[in-house]
Formats: sequence, structure tokens, C-alpha cells
Amino acid sequence: MSPRTPRTVSTSGEERRAAVELRAESIRFETDGRALLHDVDLTAGPGETVGVVGPNGSGKTTLLRCVHGALRPTAGRVLLDGTDAGTLTVKERARRVAVVPQDAGSVPGLTVHEVVAMGRSPYKRFWETDGRDDAERVAGALHTVGAESLAGRRFDELSGGERQRALVARALVQEPGLLALDEPTNHLDIRHQLEVLRLVRALPATVLLVLHDLNLAAHFCDRLYVLHEGRPVADGTPAEVLTEDLLAEVYGVRTRIGTHPTTGAPHIVYLP
Repeated sequence: MSPRTPRTVSTSGEERRAAVELRAESIRFETDGRALLHDVDLTAGPGETVGVVGPNGSGKTTLLRCVHGALRPTAGRVLLDGTDAGTLTVKERARRVAVVPQDAGSVPGLTVHEVVAMGRSPYKRFWETDGRDDAERVAGALHTVGAESLAGRRFDELSGGERQRALVARALVQEPGLLALDEPTNHLDIRHQLEVLRLVRALPATVLLVLHDLNLAAHFCDRLYVLHEGRPVADGTPAEVLTEDLLAEVYGVRTRIGTHPTTGAPHIVYLP
């Protein structure tokens, strides 16, 4: 699985932002006197799908939040196409980076259409209302994630899987150069897990993806970073990173790793 060629996609006369180059340099994050990340370096070339894996508490979500701007690193910096993301305004950053969180929480009273339409806000003035083009983009994104029937329903009444699809649709209408996703397959059944990851993989964007399922990560990611106790312990292609020794060391599990006969990706079998 090689990185995709960066490109722009024209929709309704407007060009989408090209995939960006991401560089996270020496990222450190501390809270209450405790370091959650220790000098993490990470890169993602334009059009790459890069996965971040590791046990619970290893710092995956913290790193993702530092990248997309929900957290400000204690030290280090995040570069988007060479620009220090810390110098960008909130709206400028939102035009480059879209986020699919693990849990969006409640959005009382809003319909799915209204939640998805929030993805257009970085391109609007505060008082500007949605136009026909915005409505078409929202409808197209809902169609892409198979959620057209949800458009008129209240977001806070959806199941976890339905919410996740709506959040992916919101990210799509934001037309990001970088898409950051925290466990996007959470709450989804197997069919929708595969559909969402295929969709993400096909986007004309750079993708940074936190996943727990190592077999999904091996299949859908160009490269992986493994975190353990806030430190990077391995990075490279899935075949380079996912070894029996590393999984024993980091996850404390016994495995047998072979090559999937259809996809050619590493395939992990967990042993009792």
C-alpha cells in the first residue's frame, strides 16, 4: 500500500484543499506535573494514511489532540506544510484539519443535517447562513457514509454507530488537507468498520488514525507508529512494526503473525 498521489477534487466549482504534509517534532505534553508524551516525532506525507497504535494509556489520543489543536503541546511543534500550526487562527487551522473524535458527546436539539453542516463553518463569516451549495455538500457527505436517512433525525437520539457516521460526514464537508480520527470504528459493526476505513483511505487527504484493532491498522495504514507509556517505540510499515517480539513487549500478549493470503498485509493471531 503506497501513499496516494496528492490531488485536489473540484466540487460545485470550488477546489478542495490538497493533502498536507504533517510533521510533529519533539512533542511533549504534561498535565498536573505528569508527562503523558515524551518527545514524540511523527511524520505523514501528503496522501499517506498513518496509524498510531498502542495499549490503553499509551498517549495515542493525547498525541492526536496535540496534532489537531485541542491541546497545546508543553514542548515541540506541529507543522502543516511547513507552517507552525500554533501560529494559525482557529479558523485557519480548521480549514486544514478536520477531526473525528472518539466520542462527540451530546448536541441537544440539533438534527444530523445541522451537525454535519457545522463542517462548513470554517469557510463562512459568523453571520453567514448556509446556501444551496452547502446543502448539496451535506447531502453528498451523508450519502457517501450511507446516512441519508438520518438527516432529519436528532443527533442526540442516534446510536453510537450512527453518530460516528454523521461525524465522518461532518469531516468530509470540511474538506480538510489533514483528517485526524480517534478510533473511528468505535461502536461500529464489522461491515461499517470496513466501509468507514475504506472511505477514509480513499480520501484526497493525509490521514492520521488512532486504532486499537491491529489487523485493521495493518490493512489500512501505509505506516504505523507504536506508542508505549507516552514514548514512541517503533515506526515503519505494518510489516516492519508488527512483530511478535514487539507485541509481547508492548502489549504483553503472545501472537503468531503471518501474511494475509488475500491482502498481503500482516495478519495477527492472538494466542491464549
